[in-house]
Amino acid sequence: MHSEVFTHMFHLGLPWLEKVLRPILVYFFLIVGLRLAGKRELAQLNPFDLVVLLTLSNTVQNAIIGDDNTVTGGLLGAATLLLVNYIVVRFLYSHERLERLVEGDPDVLIERGEVNMENCRRELITLTELQSAAHKQGLAALCDVERAVLEPGGTIAFFAKKPTPEITRHSEIMDRLTEMSSQLAALRAR
Repeated sequence: MHSEVFTHMFHLGLPWLEKVLRPILVYFFLIVGLRLAGKRELAQLNPFDLVVLLTLSNTVQNAIIGDDNTVTGGLLGAATLLLVNYIVVRFLYSHERLERLVEGDPDVLIERGEVNMENCRRELITLTELQSAAHKQGLAALCDVERAVLEPGGTIAFFAKKPTPEITRHSEIMDRLTEMSSQLAALRAR
């Protein structure tokens, strides 16, 4: 009885080479697919994109594991994915041109306070989504944004026209601390 349980849990239902090749093929397919789908898929800017990303893993699950539901098969598939990712990341680190080809270039969505509608349309980002992303980074309105860049990883970096209230407050506190430190040093010198 116990040997059957262990056999069922750990004996591969598929050849080990197939268990290694399946995740590699799916990995590269997803890299290409997400690249073609655009940076928006990585940014998860709306519920539809989130649903696609969440169901994507379930969709390719059988392609990765095949008919094998053993622990050994799952661990081999996971280890293969981790190893391939490790190798790809290390390889791309030393090959900047190839990395740019795989990941793409950043897209400027706002420049000098003006929204670049052509880049927003190409990336399928509405003004409402751009505004929402700005709010998440502490900016009240798009008119407060000097520059916004959609990074290859899908995040949007916002640069404010003027310092945010948090930065202003921090500067004021730091100036006051410097002043107090000078006053304290002067008192000690007396």
